Amino acid sequence: MANHAVFISYDHSEDVHYKRLLEAWDANSNFDFQFENHSVRQPINSIYAPAIKTAITKKMQNASHLLVIVGAKSYTSSWIEWEINKAKELGLKIAAVKINSAYTSPSSLLGCGTSWATSFTKDKIIEALNNAKKCA
Repeated sequence: MANHAVFISYDHSEDVHYKRLLEAWDANSNFDFQFENHSVRQPINSIYAPAIKTAITKKMQNASHLLVIVGAKSYTSSWIEWEINKAKELGLKIAAVKINSAYTSPSSLLGCGTSWATSFTKDKIIEALNNAKKCA
């Protein structure tokens, strides 16, 4: 597998344990990808949002891929939508994984060629990253 620089987008209040699982896999030499770790706790319309967006953009510019963890509330997150749209603007390859297949996807992931992992497993996520393309 190629080494991917992956920026992970997820709902920090709901799905942080899945991001931590990816970190554990990343520490394992059998799961060969690296990602930018970030945490946004401010609302997207807060006075801090412009500075946060600048910092996230810099991290995303060093990534080759965006991996979106789709949890129960992800589709309601303005930050996740913004990160997906920023990834498209920057030309990142986009992959996503649903924690549960019944969860609603963020609208920005749909109809643009997102590479989907069919389950939250190491092999399926690696496969989705390997198959990811730039989303139009």
